[in-house]
Amino acid sequence: MKSRVFAERAWTALSIASCYLALVAGTAFAQQTKPNILFILADNTGYGDIGVYGGGELRGSPTPRIDQLAAEGLRLTQFMVEPSCTPSRAALMTARYSIRSGLSLVAVAGTPFSLPDNEVTMAEMLHDAGYATAIFGKWHLGGQTYSQPQNQGFDEFYGIPPSDTWDAFGMIRQGHQTKSVDIPIEKGPQIVEAKRGEPLKFVKPYTEEVRRGIDWELVDHGVDFMTRQKAAGRPFFLYLPISRTHFPNLPSKRFEGASRIGQFGDSLMEGDAVVGSILDALTKLGLEDDTIVVFASDNGPDGPGASRFGADMPDIGSSGPYRGALGDISEGAIRTPAIVRWPHRIKPGTSYAMFSIMDFLPTFAGLVGGKIPDDRPIDGIDQSGLLLGQDQDGARKHLLTFVGSDLVAVRWKQFRAYFVDVAPGRSGGGGASLMGGIGSSAAPMNGYPKVFNIESDPQEEHNIGEMYNWVLGPLLKIVEEYKASVVQSPNPSAANMTKF
Repeated sequence: MKSRVFAERAWTALSIASCYLALVAGTAFAQQTKPNILFILADNTGYGDIGVYGGGELRGSPTPRIDQLAAEGLRLTQFMVEPSCTPSRAALMTARYSIRSGLSLVAVAGTPFSLPDNEVTMAEMLHDAGYATAIFGKWHLGGQTYSQPQNQGFDEFYGIPPSDTWDAFGMIRQGHQTKSVDIPIEKGPQIVEAKRGEPLKFVKPYTEEVRRGIDWELVDHGVDFMTRQKAAGRPFFLYLPISRTHFPNLPSKRFEGASRIGQFGDSLMEGDAVVGSILDALTKLGLEDDTIVVFASDNGPDGPGASRFGADMPDIGSSGPYRGALGDISEGAIRTPAIVRWPHRIKPGTSYAMFSIMDFLPTFAGLVGGKIPDDRPIDGIDQSGLLLGQDQDGARKHLLTFVGSDLVAVRWKQFRAYFVDVAPGRSGGGGASLMGGIGSSAAPMNGYPKVFNIESDPQEEHNIGEMYNWVLGPLLKIVEEYKASVVQSPNPSAANMTKF
């Protein structure tokens, strides 16, 4: 009798254990069915810099690994961003025009511009959907404590100070040169790190030497993060905003002289190798098929006349067939390369559909079952149908462009209209060019926008506003819809460093 009772109890315990293990395994499986997301954001890399976009070997600086990624994924040829670093990154993280966050100019350390505490970021959305989240690199959305990435949805952060960009190390040397400030190295810009909810910790001074090798540090952190998440059976979001090809384009010793066009080309080739290295790690971990990989650039290239830190050739990229560069509002500033790969789910090829940097957050939410806020205007659009081959044309037909407090341009289909006229800028000539951020110069246009057909006139040389005046109706309707949204949900004060 006792043996039978013991056997029954043993069988019951075994059944409970089996059910528990099945539940655990089922939970792990459910988590693993959500794709990992690896988002590599290049810096100031122009449309015409990457090989598959007309650059690469033709420019004297091959990009074989990014070209291979394009062959394996969907290459977007009408990927639209904002004119400069901070605005694009704010739009990426919030799925909202940067002006809605008060970040429509480049953030500068020491100024009050910072990502508001109440913004809901891509990292927060994915974390709430069960993802481990990390950013290694450049945040550039302000230094206020509430704005820092470890307080905006990321579990881990390692990189340059949250309010700085890649040339921050130069302040110590510049202070010495001008005899204006004398900053000891331990008080200058630092590499920092933080875990979720913790204060920033200084790791080491951010020097010229560190800048040369920073991207390889970011790769090492990224590989370690992916390895740990695989072991934990948890899907991950790894945001890797690398330094290439932001000035000063100081390559590591390994890549000095690698290209035929000076240090910009060397830096571009090093960035390509960085992308290849993190992709190789993904493959070695056996995660390639389960990971959405995005490679994109935040804005157009640095413009003509840029020659910094002893470069033997101008330290500039290429906007390809389009007019404009970093800080302008013309097409070459806001159309950049972008590639999305997800094996067996996203069919390799090329898409001409318009896709905004704001669209990634709602698209990812649609793919992983995440939630986006419903208490504020969301300007991003779920483009999962485009990525999965269900909608060849895409869901986006228009896009606004802001600089500081001003709505300066609108795009509808292939037509682009400008509401400001400007003095000649770095793009050469006047017309639609606008030097945004610091140095902007704009004047009213006597009531009529200038209109260009980007497809037939990529250099924006021929104003067709009078001939195609019927285009103004749809263009201005888009503006009115935006204005109505601001009445319902007012923007914070726009970024401004000149109008007091």
